Amino acid sequence: MEIYNYIKSLHLIFVVTWFAGLFYIPRLFIYHIEAWQKPSPDKEILSEQLKLMTKRLWYIITWPSAILCTLFAIWLLILMPGWLQQAWMHVKLGFVGLLFFYHLKCHQIFKQLQRDDVKYTSRFMRIWNEIATLVLFAIVFLVVLKNAFNWIYGVFGIFVLAILLMLGIRLYKRIRDKNPNA
Repeated sequence: MEIYNYIKSLHLIFVVTWFAGLFYIPRLFIYHIEAWQKPSPDKEILSEQLKLMTKRLWYIITWPSAILCTLFAIWLLILMPGWLQQAWMHVKLGFVGLLFFYHLKCHQIFKQLQRDDVKYTSRFMRIWNEIATLVLFAIVFLVVLKNAFNWIYGVFGIFVLAILLMLGIRLYKRIRDKNPNA
């Protein structure tokens, strides 16, 4: 079963790079949205540069990482079919499904911004950016704690984390409103 450790390592590497892309892409969306509020020619120059950065991140890092992460996960499930009998794996796969929904919605936003179709505010994108964080916390705790996972504390913890993230976003907005260069 030595191959198991190699497959698991590759799966984890691509989980990390996938999340890196999912954490950074909404940040680029925020910059792109805020660039549209600037006067010309800044708006056009920034927009073109951000489109290029976003395209490279999305197609060179994020999509390939999602695909490779998934392929190695499937391979792990083939090697360890008993995991599919365990409740924690069903819940984890539910969170992975949520993560794919998030990824596909980011793809939709990416396509809109590539067409200069700005439909969201930077504040919305700051909140949107935290969804991947919540999913990451849920998956990591679920995988590490498995059957010992206490659902009441886990659900409570995710809500507390979400509230703290929202408060952090509000605090950042206040600081930024007072100092626009922050």
